[in-house]
Amino acid sequence: MALEKLGTEIRREQIVEAALSLIAAQGVRRLSVAALARRVGLVPSALYRHFKSKQEILDAAVQLVQRRGLDNLKEVCASTPNALERLKLLLMRVIKMIRELQAMPRIVFSEGVSADHPERKRQAYVILTGFLSAIEGIMREGQERGEVRTDLDAKTLAVMFWGMLPPVVILWHMSDGAFDVTRQAERSWELFSEAIRAR
Repeated sequence: MALEKLGTEIRREQIVEAALSLIAAQGVRRLSVAALARRVGLVPSALYRHFKSKQEILDAAVQLVQRRGLDNLKEVCASTPNALERLKLLLMRVIKMIRELQAMPRIVFSEGVSADHPERKRQAYVILTGFLSAIEGIMREGQERGEVRTDLDAKTLAVMFWGMLPPVVILWHMSDGAFDVTRQAERSWELFSEAIRAR
């Protein structure tokens, strides 16, 4: 029974990964169960043994993005106590995750993910505000340790930090990867870190 459950979990993960690959190539709205089944080598009816609907697959895709983001956050926080180092590592890990998980911008910015699905929209909001709260916590710790300026509001700094991501990700996505998202994120970080660093 345990092996059967493991096999089911592995297959579900494969289906979600395949869905992310298809979303990266053609967007959320054009994702079809038939194409997804072909990608993983199943007939459409077999896909429904693992997921009840396309919407459930999209829910699982959003959850996978959340899990990977949380894993990055935990690893960054465990790697160094310095707030500025944590923030730079986090920024670059998110950029790396976006480059590797090319469906991520389509999922985050797509109406197809949240339209007519208030629960998924709420879930996406909870995920984003959770990350903002974690970034705010890093800012506050940095202020307490004398690494981040204390005359600046930690919550506002968290929003500004997060605000570095959408423009570069959109430009990278719209240019089909031609825009150097990594270099631009590094340059943005240099300016931002200099502005918030405690003197």
